[in-house]
Amino acid sequence: MNFELRGSHDFKVSGKKIVGRPVVYGSLSEDLGGFKEIIQRGAFTDALNTDIRALVEHQPTLLLGRTSSNTVNITEDDEGLLVEIIPPDIQSARDLMVSIERGDIRGMSFGFSVPAGGDTWDYDQSPPLRTVTRAVLHEITITSMPAYQATNVAVAMRSLQLGQFIHHKQRLDLMERI
Repeated sequence: MNFELRGSHDFKVSGKKIVGRPVVYGSLSEDLGGFKEIIQRGAFTDALNTDIRALVEHQPTLLLGRTSSNTVNITEDDEGLLVEIIPPDIQSARDLMVSIERGDIRGMSFGFSVPAGGDTWDYDQSPPLRTVTRAVLHEITITSMPAYQATNVAVAMRSLQLGQFIHHKQRLDLMERI
């Protein structure tokens, strides 16, 4: 008996990466349960040299990569944090990338802690406003429900440099508004 197997080779992780902006400085969050939040420029500057994980929906079991294995690269510019993720060639990563490419998943988030003195509160606003001035970044995550609507995520070719992607993404966003 002869068997022939066919598989879909239309979507491959190799040659692709996930890029985006999980933190946008100065952008206002959604209501986080009785307060809103802003991350101040430079809040994570001292925290980028640690082992930071890339997750899906903040789930540690859905690990996409980490900085210590060089499968995640996080840089900072004047606008916030930029991330490049080289995803593993596993089904969950392929499914995630399809959802990103379709536009079903568009945002990012982050998990962090704030050391003593790393934030200020303005209770004169309703809801109160927390401004984070210094924080430790533990993870970045791809999510369909970001707390900060200014974040973004996309799939790009690995040969495309992150700066080129951000410029290209800004042009595409502008074209969508016209």
